[in-house]
Amino acid sequence: MTQERYYATGKRKSAIARIYMKSGSGNIVVNKRNYEEYFTRPSLKMIIRQPFEITGKNGQFDLYVNVSGGGVAGQAGAVKHGISKALLEYDVQLRPILKKAGFLTRDARIKERKKYGQPGARKRFQFSKR
Repeated sequence: MTQERYYATGKRKSAIARIYMKSGSGNIVVNKRNYEEYFTRPSLKMIIRQPFEITGKNGQFDLYVNVSGGGVAGQAGAVKHGISKALLEYDVQLRPILKKAGFLTRDARIKERKKYGQPGARKRFQFSKR
């Protein structure tokens, strides 16, 4: 018997997470480390568990996650987005629950580029009338 595997990509700001999901006992491995070890803040651990808790699929899947770019909070958000998308691949019936919670929306806030002739993205040189 072959085991079904589900793949999804989650993104937030400049962080990208690749999620490989298969049925199991609830192990989550992020960049070859346990997720509790990788994400040390309790708030980040909670963010990652949210899609499972809201759909009632806690402890039913093993996850292997590759995440890169951005900071730890952005990476946690990318992992959450990816898990939500992987759950959709597993069961399309979960879509209304995940959509209502806002887990399928990609957070597209990225750093605005600096414009030429100016000191920053929004900052302008001081105005002088004379």
